[in-house]
Amino acid sequence: MAEKKGYWVARVDVSDPDGYKKYLELNQVAFAKFGARYLVRGGEFSAMEGESRARNVLIEFPSVQAAHDCYNSPEYKEAMSHRLPAGVIDLIIIEGYDGAQPGDA
Repeated sequence: MAEKKGYWVARVDVSDPDGYKKYLELNQVAFAKFGARYLVRGGEFSAMEGESRARNVLIEFPSVQAAHDCYNSPEYKEAMSHRLPAGVIDLIIIEGYDGAQPGDA
């Protein structure tokens, strides 16, 4: 059985666009190293229920372990040093699902 993918789900409010831009430049090193792939990166959205933030991001990793390793890497810690003062973020790492889907027999 293949290892399940891992995902970062982030909701972000940016208060310092220049600082956040630096974070975006630096996070590419860690994301490339750990096989990250953007599925959602900003874009228009509709907040149907609950609270929202201005920016939403969904990043796929080859595994949950890779998602954790990326977050804990020195490369990401360097990028994060620019993100932390640039805004507020809610970030979770979650295991992907590969079970039955609606319409499956």
